[in-house]
Amino acid sequence: MASYEKRLGEGPALAVLRLVGLFDRPAPGEQVRVLRRPPAIPALTDTLANLSDTQWRRALARLRQARLLSEADPQSDDLDAHPLVREHFGQRLREESPDAWREGHSRLYEHLRDSTKKFPDTIEEMAPLYSAVSHGCQAGRHQETFDDVYYRRIQRDGRTNYSFAQLGAVGADTSALSWFFSPPWSHPADGLNESDKAFVLGAAGFRLRALGRLREAVQPLQAGLEARIEQEQWENAAIAASNLSDLHLIMGETGEAVDYARQAVELADRSGDQFQQMASRVRLAQSLHQTGRIAEAEALFEEAEKIQQEFQPGFPILYSLQGYQYCDLLIDQGKYDEVRERTAQTLEWVTREQLLLAMALDHVALGRASLLQAKRDDRRDFAEARNHLDQAVEGLRRAGIQAFIAHGLLARAALYRVSGNFDQAQRDLEEAMAIAERGSMRLYEADARLEYARLHLATGEGDSARQSLDATRNMIAEMGYHRRDGEVQELEQRLAAQGA
Repeated sequence: MASYEKRLGEGPALAVLRLVGLFDRPAPGEQVRVLRRPPAIPALTDTLANLSDTQWRRALARLRQARLLSEADPQSDDLDAHPLVREHFGQRLREESPDAWREGHSRLYEHLRDSTKKFPDTIEEMAPLYSAVSHGCQAGRHQETFDDVYYRRIQRDGRTNYSFAQLGAVGADTSALSWFFSPPWSHPADGLNESDKAFVLGAAGFRLRALGRLREAVQPLQAGLEARIEQEQWENAAIAASNLSDLHLIMGETGEAVDYARQAVELADRSGDQFQQMASRVRLAQSLHQTGRIAEAEALFEEAEKIQQEFQPGFPILYSLQGYQYCDLLIDQGKYDEVRERTAQTLEWVTREQLLLAMALDHVALGRASLLQAKRDDRRDFAEARNHLDQAVEGLRRAGIQAFIAHGLLARAALYRVSGNFDQAQRDLEEAMAIAERGSMRLYEADARLEYARLHLATGEGDSARQSLDATRNMIAEMGYHRRDGEVQELEQRLAAQGA
């Protein structure tokens, strides 16, 4: 690269490569023209400002002949190069002409900020704003970019968590947040105020968790909790503690999950925010449910629902994630009719708001309740369960949260097993196990191993069933995941009856 740079000399061809170095993907022709507009950017576009179209094409042809630019696309005027070429010339510009680097990114930021629909409704419409975040932060305008683009327009002032909850743009949102760190994910950029540093820590941890990168999520979530407590922002501190509880629960660290959930309840009560008081109690109830403390969990769910009725009288039962977690307990108690009645109502509410995750979880609850009710009543009609669980898995994929995708796949694998579709059960199980193992989701890994034991038993593979069950028993004991103790005992009895 250095030899090419020397051969090109200070001229239009080298300036083009520096322009391309401002991008981490093909440079759109429109944005290249924005950079070339007067006034010239010293050390970046001063040799390009007065070029004729012929001279511009000649410079591009020279670079393509040297294979430093990709071949021209007849349908597009975008400029592209190998990522190593972009990285090299971008790094040289940043090191040798930092003012030009910042001004180039600043010009792109302003163009994307001003030319994009104010409040995009789709992921495709949102893409230019995500690019604006990248360029704005590289221009050193972190606070302005956070306030005017990320928080106000991508997150819709934080009221609805729009890009995450309604568009399912988990990966794009995580990538955008990375620009507010130096480096990701431990140190927020110095250009942010202290409150927004705490925000990006919590938001990054939440999204990393959603992507299944659980170990990476611990540090920013913990740092965000500490920052919120130091700032005495009790509501946000309760959110952070609740997220940490959920993270540790999925990793199979039930003791830590219960401890953080209790801290979330304390912080929520200190804040006086009724939504957090409700949500934190549900988080503690969910953690206790997994440890087998059913009576305590049930009492907390009922307490949370009373708070729900007080602050949202138009929605008198728990819904969305909190509603699903209550239904999860009710399913374990065999209260299938109550689950179906509750979820029919909550599905109507969340569908009205197009909340991707909430809709998918309601279908999981309806599918599981329908399946177990059909089994209990000795019916072989699983069409309703299949319909709900297919919608659930599709919806969970759109929502993009890996742990819930694994959960949905496990529920559908059980349906396939019960209905005799063993190959399809195997496929869903393999995918769920891959997600769990890749993301250190030991809770779902234990569930997958338990379902493998059931599948092996159903297909007459007693030795394999025994191996899966032994592995499950050891994991459950280590994690304190006592919710599954009864299921393990039941399988033990069935294996003993078959002499396995």
